[in-house]
Amino acid sequence: MQNLEQISERATSHMEAGRWEAAYADWLKALSIAPHAAELMLELSYVASFAGKYRLAREWALRAAKAGPRSIDAVLSLVHRLRTFNEVPILRGLVSYLLDKQQVPQGLLVECARQLSNLNDFELALRCAQAAVAQVPADLSARVVRGQLLASYGRVEEALADFHYALQRNPRFSIAWWLLSRLQKQTRQSNHVAQLQALLRSPGLPPADVAALSRALHKQLDDIGDHEGAWQALEMMCRVKRSVESYDAVAHRTLIDRLIAWTPDDVASPEQPAAVKVPVFIVGMYRSGTTLMERMLDASPQVRGLGELTDFASAMRYATDHYCKGPLDRTVVERAADIDFGELGQRYLAGVAWRLGDERCFTDKLPSNFLNLGFICRALPQARILHMVRDPMETCFSNLRELYTEVNTHSYDQCEMADYFLQYRRLMSHWHATLPGRILDVDYTRLTADPEATMREVAAFVGIDYVDAMRGTASSTRAVGTASSIQIRQGVVHRATPKWAAYESWLQPMMQALQRGGVEAAGATS
Repeated sequence: MQNLEQISERATSHMEAGRWEAAYADWLKALSIAPHAAELMLELSYVASFAGKYRLAREWALRAAKAGPRSIDAVLSLVHRLRTFNEVPILRGLVSYLLDKQQVPQGLLVECARQLSNLNDFELALRCAQAAVAQVPADLSARVVRGQLLASYGRVEEALADFHYALQRNPRFSIAWWLLSRLQKQTRQSNHVAQLQALLRSPGLPPADVAALSRALHKQLDDIGDHEGAWQALEMMCRVKRSVESYDAVAHRTLIDRLIAWTPDDVASPEQPAAVKVPVFIVGMYRSGTTLMERMLDASPQVRGLGELTDFASAMRYATDHYCKGPLDRTVVERAADIDFGELGQRYLAGVAWRLGDERCFTDKLPSNFLNLGFICRALPQARILHMVRDPMETCFSNLRELYTEVNTHSYDQCEMADYFLQYRRLMSHWHATLPGRILDVDYTRLTADPEATMREVAAFVGIDYVDAMRGTASSTRAVGTASSIQIRQGVVHRATPKWAAYESWLQPMMQALQRGGVEAAGATS
């Protein structure tokens, strides 16, 4: 009779070979020998994920959480699993337990901070980061993670102190350079351009370091008005990101085709009893003003801003028993025909319930939920949809110059960026046609030029009272974890000249691609 070690070795061998059914069977045998071993339950969760069984994988992760892993590696694995399935309350309970314990490894605390930050639980994430720094003050990763979280709360000087500390001890810490550059506006008299250029000449830099350093260099050169040098640095970032992250434009167009072919029948009226919580989905392209809109709505005593949530995507994954990266994929769309949309809506509301207060409305501002609007309106008839509309060139350029993590892989090539924008516009036209009255377009330029008139219209659409505080962003004190975290604290800023105008001569491929697609993109100097 084989013992636990032998069965585990065989199960691991099956996993390495991609034999998921055989691996699953062996891990079950191992669990029959050690029925309370959370580590084995986690293995079963991973195998079920690889086999495409989302619900089963989630169930094993929850069982592992209940059993309680003993090893640090297993705890770390559980943290990642809970984040994958968006089981935030359980993850929060685990992290709170860890914070109350003694001798928790500093690296585990840092990873908990990262994962909680990704889930928009900035308060608990900051507690983890603070505990990690207190435990090992010289740990640079802990310092940088804490700095990011402090910046999300607008505590800029404290964040800068952490980034400077990290760079003083390791001048090659590339992500710290990028974060530092985001927080400070450089001048010709005070900048780090020479240091960044020297670092970029270092041999053998990993692509991630090149991307972060070149993005920092772009920002600093842009600050001091060296637009040619800034463009060259931006091109370097885009080249290296494209070398390690691919984008399939054909697959994305096919996804849009499938969504357009899917008709959201029987979409109910948005009117619901007063007791029902009203989700306000703020959608659009990234960098289109979604954070600004949420911040202004958050000034209302009737609205709670929740930030960028993945809860609806998680509910869709459960409903279709399929995991995908991003908000959805073709398989999710194909399986949507069999969804119980009432149950989907209830699952979504139950998932966000722990975040809510007494306010009747709450915001969910994941921009890419524009892909899910048909499903959202079917599952949540009370939902309001605010669609942020911004100048195409300004939107595309703002995405092109942003350094993303694991999302928006289309944003590192001008023509791919333009094509993605065109597909987004095509889908939004479809949603407007099939969901009449459910979506309010909010023009970013008008919002910044005449915030009071615009927010009065928004308030009427959402069904809340307008208050003067909604004209700006000062009243909202919550953390902001998006790329706009620093900019948004400057208030409502109206630009007479778009940011992309200084780069017009280099942006002709993107401009022409937009024009070929029927999107007006007049030259900045015309």
